[in-house]
Amino acid sequence: MIKRWKKSLALIYASLATILCTACHGSVEKSAFVIPEEFDTSREYEITFWAKNDTNKTQTDIYQKAIEDFQKIYPNVTVNLRLYTDYGRIYNDVITNIATNTTPNVCITYPDHIATYLSGQNCVVDLDELLVDKKYGLGGSEVLFDAPTKAEIIPEFLNECFLEGHFYALPYMRSTEACYINKTYVEKLGYTIPEKLTWDFVWEVADAATTKDAEGNFLVNGQKVMIPFIYKSTDNMMIQMLQQKEAGYSNDKGEILIFNDTTKNLLFEIAEHVKLGSFSTFKISSYPANFLNAGQCIFAIDSTAGATWMGSHAPLSDISEDKFVEFETVVMPIPQFDTEHPQMISQGPSVCVFNKADPQEVLASWLFTQYLLTNEVQNAYAGTEGYVPVTSKAQESAEYLDYMSRGGEDNNKYYDIKIQASQLLLDNIDNTFVTPVFNGSASLRDASGQMIENVTKSIRRKQTVDEEYMEKLYTDMTSLYRLDQIAVNGDGKKMLGKLPVESVVLLISLALVWILMGLYVLKEVIKKKKS
Repeated sequence: MIKRWKKSLALIYASLATILCTACHGSVEKSAFVIPEEFDTSREYEITFWAKNDTNKTQTDIYQKAIEDFQKIYPNVTVNLRLYTDYGRIYNDVITNIATNTTPNVCITYPDHIATYLSGQNCVVDLDELLVDKKYGLGGSEVLFDAPTKAEIIPEFLNECFLEGHFYALPYMRSTEACYINKTYVEKLGYTIPEKLTWDFVWEVADAATTKDAEGNFLVNGQKVMIPFIYKSTDNMMIQMLQQKEAGYSNDKGEILIFNDTTKNLLFEIAEHVKLGSFSTFKISSYPANFLNAGQCIFAIDSTAGATWMGSHAPLSDISEDKFVEFETVVMPIPQFDTEHPQMISQGPSVCVFNKADPQEVLASWLFTQYLLTNEVQNAYAGTEGYVPVTSKAQESAEYLDYMSRGGEDNNKYYDIKIQASQLLLDNIDNTFVTPVFNGSASLRDASGQMIENVTKSIRRKQTVDEEYMEKLYTDMTSLYRLDQIAVNGDGKKMLGKLPVESVVLLISLALVWILMGLYVLKEVIKKKKS
């Protein structure tokens, strides 16, 4: 019996080791990536590239052309493209595939998401050495195409990819938010758009636009429908308001600071405008562009990357041509509390490389990632929406400068609203900011927007929004998004309560081992008595 007991105990400990590796890291821990001395071009490689695309076929064509051009340079590398309709689906699939060790090789994603991927140790490649490697780093001597150097990546954009003390991604495209304004209606209401947009101005005009005639038509547009102010991303709305107010949101340690008096006061103010019918959100009403283009909205805040959907001559739209209303569109930075110190969020996709057992395969993936930063890809993709290239090399190229100078020549490639939106970001790079990134920051972002959504819905349902409501809202958000379980220590490791997740898993695993050992011994004792 003793021999059988020892054998079983050995199996238990072996299982325990597997549990610890998979539970703590999502898959069996890989060794850190080491850059090969040479890229072995005698071998064939097949890598997967996960990217996001909506309904813009031009963007899909750009991905396909980038892959084809890269494969001409490196014919031994096959790149398989998988397109997703939104970043959330990419995020969910990556999380699922980490557990089965089937992640893609290259993935377009966001730093908040990468922070969660990093809970799988060595799952995402640390790019620190790759960025500057003389042979295969950015613009390295052995790279077979004209790649940008590290110095040619816009520093503010590259720094957004710096997580937990390392670079874990490269920026791919960047955008910010813009306020698309129906200037015609603003002036019809008796107002003049100021040089710098403020929250007070937007709220005042939006409230004024809710006036109706005796038949229930809105005076400003003569229609039955008018939502003067619609915000696409309420996450960004709350985050930027708090940043402009210099109020708490979170910090680099992962401390949750959002549940403060400033947040509450902002929510109370939003509630008052919802009561008047002057404010709504994308999740409640639909795309701001649809209302703007139909003359049913005056201030539509959305990403600069959505500029081709905005305006009475927008080349992309979800409404029929007969619904369009003619008006003059003005593109401005989002409203500010302090116009002398403007603050706006920097956003846009980045590209990360996943670790694999074969360093040569990882190097092939890295080379393709670099190719996405070449002028050919950057300029082509930036021309599809209000994105800007992430490198000075592309921004200063003759091709891009020519593109930016031709706004208004047509309503497609040179659509004036799209080019104005791009210029807005180029003019305000120094005024952009990003939120702290940690394992759980994506949940905090969701909670920040959900508070605005909940308050807006409650007002529309004639519910009371008071101090008691806010207290419950804070409690509900903390519970729903498990914000009370998120904390980060000085090493940047995720904590669960006061103990690191690894420690919690270890304790649970050890408890299971002792239970199994006890059951085994009990079984042997009973068996012996029966015999």
